[in-house]
Amino acid sequence: MEVEIGKGRFARVTYGFDDIAIVPSRRTRDADDIDIKWYFTDKYAFEIPFIASAMDSVVSPETAVEIGKLGGLAVLNLEGLWTRYEDPEQIYKEIASFSKEEATRGIQKIYREEIKPELITKRIKEIKKSGVVTAGSFTPQKVDKFYRYALEGGLDILVIQGTVVSAEHVSKSVKPLNLYEFIGSLDVPVIVGGCCSYASALHLMRTGAAGVLVGVGPGAACTTRRVLGIGVPQATAIADAAAARTRYLEESGRYVHVIADGGMVYGGDVAKAIACGADAVMLGSPLARAQEAPGLGYHWGMATFHPELPRGARIYVGTIGTLKEILVGPAYENDGRLNLAGALKTSMATTGYENIKEFHRAELVIAPALQTEGKIYQKSQGVGG
Repeated sequence: MEVEIGKGRFARVTYGFDDIAIVPSRRTRDADDIDIKWYFTDKYAFEIPFIASAMDSVVSPETAVEIGKLGGLAVLNLEGLWTRYEDPEQIYKEIASFSKEEATRGIQKIYREEIKPELITKRIKEIKKSGVVTAGSFTPQKVDKFYRYALEGGLDILVIQGTVVSAEHVSKSVKPLNLYEFIGSLDVPVIVGGCCSYASALHLMRTGAAGVLVGVGPGAACTTRRVLGIGVPQATAIADAAAARTRYLEESGRYVHVIADGGMVYGGDVAKAIACGADAVMLGSPLARAQEAPGLGYHWGMATFHPELPRGARIYVGTIGTLKEILVGPAYENDGRLNLAGALKTSMATTGYENIKEFHRAELVIAPALQTEGKIYQKSQGVGG
């Protein structure tokens, strides 16, 4: 649906998670019968459809192993602190010590340290030896330069990630990465993103990617929408990408996974993301709140330290529980930020859907009244994103 925003200028109406609700169906199920496993390609099966975002405040080699053992997948930022510093523990303390006013400048200075290729290999090996699936992230600008060092360490899944990634980058000054040729040359599955539209998702799927990250600017530490004015509310963005997945499946016979990236704080957000069509969700701030998170209660994104135009902020998110409590419970609070897997299972059971692909068929409604009620509750509890 489009509305006129001015003479001859129209805009499409879009929706975020707060604007929609999942409708119960005619049947319910026992929560113990619900299967929330995420089957990624024909090689990997994860007990929970949760991916820890490639943010230094969230994923260290240690937390990557812990999340893997809990049944999820963690993506290490291979252009981050762990590949710039041999022992970044003191660096994390320094970032936590910055005042709000000096945080961006301080983080920019810290990330001027060069990436060390040998540390890329070392970090992947550290995760690999634990027996969990290893995943690492590069930006499109640097993946061709460094990916071999990750493969040397035994990388299982490669993530190519930026604020916005397109299948066709045009430049008059440098030779851009040809995603189609690059992905086709690899023996490991590739997840690529972000994107937030039907057309961009479809084109990324046609590059040969096994998964597409959906979300531009919805995360708690991201200021892209404020700085650049771009982005699409997550519910609409995911639904559009899911439609692209169907189109691409029809034309190629290949199923590409849609991964909702950012904008989720509560269990209900996760459930809505999957009901909109996501196969899995990528989480940043919810996991930055874990006791084990390396950020020491602070959270920042990959674009925070951009040397010329930062599009992220260091924010304080605090600590609410362990990684185990946040991901699989048990929960000791009723605000929806703990036991995200349990919340997803219960949502699916209450609406009668047995697995994730069935849940994609759930009925959705526009629910502005629920948004108002939710904000009133959050304010009364002192809870926010």
